[in-house]
Amino acid sequence: MKPFTYTRPDDAGAAVAAVGADPGATFLAGGTNLLDHLKLGVAGPSALVDVARATSTDIVERDDGGLVIGAGALNADVAAHPVVRRDHPVLAQALLDGASGQLRNMATTGGNLLQRTRCAYFADPTTPCTKRDLTQPCSARGGWARYHAILGAGSSTGGASCIATHPSDMAVALVALDATVQVLGPGHEGVGQSTRSVPVAELHRLPGDDPTRDTVLRHGDLITAVELPPSPIARNSAYRKVRDRASYAFALVSVAAALEVRDGVVADVRLALGGVAHKPWRATRAEAALRGAPATDESFRAAARAELVDAEPVETPLGGNAFKLDLVVGAVTDTLRRLGKARPTKETA
Repeated sequence: MKPFTYTRPDDAGAAVAAVGADPGATFLAGGTNLLDHLKLGVAGPSALVDVARATSTDIVERDDGGLVIGAGALNADVAAHPVVRRDHPVLAQALLDGASGQLRNMATTGGNLLQRTRCAYFADPTTPCTKRDLTQPCSARGGWARYHAILGAGSSTGGASCIATHPSDMAVALVALDATVQVLGPGHEGVGQSTRSVPVAELHRLPGDDPTRDTVLRHGDLITAVELPPSPIARNSAYRKVRDRASYAFALVSVAAALEVRDGVVADVRLALGGVAHKPWRATRAEAALRGAPATDESFRAAARAELVDAEPVETPLGGNAFKLDLVVGAVTDTLRRLGKARPTKETA
C-alpha cells in the first residue's frame, strides 16, 4: 500500500481546502468502497481527508414537503427514516436492497453516490482496463460482461471502449426522484470556495472519451447534502432489483419507478434504470411513451422497448449481456404493473 497522510477536519470548508490543495488527496467517508481499492492497489492517494465530522448527518423535512439529507447521513438511517419510508419508499427500498446491514451502518449518503464500479477487471490491476488507464483496452469487451453496460457505452455515444456500470442502487432511486446534490468546492483559480447545485441525473457521466471520470465533480468538490423536491407521485413508488442472489449482489438490472394513474391512464411517471449504463439511466424515452397511455402491460412493455432502441449489448466467449434487454422489459413491466394495480395480461412479462 502506498503511504498516505490522514487528517480529520471539523468542517466542510477545511476539508475542501485540504483536498483542493493536494492533487493526490481524496475524501474519506464511510470507506466501504475506497478502503477496498486501497488494499487492491486500484487507488493510491497521497492523503485521505476524513469528512466524518465535516458533513451533516441530519435528515430534515422542509416546509414545502421536500427533504434535505446530509451527506454524512448513514444509509441505514436514511432507509429507516419515517418520512423517507412514507414519502419516498423507492429510496428506502433501494437502500435496503443495496447492501448488508453492516455496510448500511457505515456507508454515507455522499459516499454512496461516489462509489466506483464493481467491474472485476477494474478491481484487478493485473488486467488491462480502460477505466484505470486510457491507454489500455477494455478487458470486459472480450471477457466476462454479464454485469456490464448495454446503454450509453457504444458507437452511438462516441465509441468509448469502457462498458462498466455504476453500482449504486440509491443513485438510481434519486434520479427517479429528481433529486439534486449540494456541492462545496474550491473557488475559481483557487480563490475562496463556491457552492452549487447539481441534479443527480447530471452528476454521473457516460464514459465518452474519458471513462476514468465517473462524475462532473472537480477535484476538491465535496457533496454536502442531497435535496429531494416535494413530489406527491413519489409516495406511489418502488424499487425492483434483479440480481444473481438475494443478498449482497449488485444489480444485473434495477428499476426505480413512481407512477400516477387516473381512470386507467398514466397521468405521470418517473422511471430510472440501474445496471445498464456507466451512470444511473433516466428512462426519458419510456416516460414520454407512457404519459397519456393506458396503464396496461402492453403499454409498459412498449415503453421499455422504446427506451432500449439504442441499446448495444455485447457478446463474448465468456458470456455477454444481451439477456438484459428482456430483463429490463420484464422488470419495468412488473414494477409498473404493481404500482398501477393493473391486471396482468396473458403475455409473460
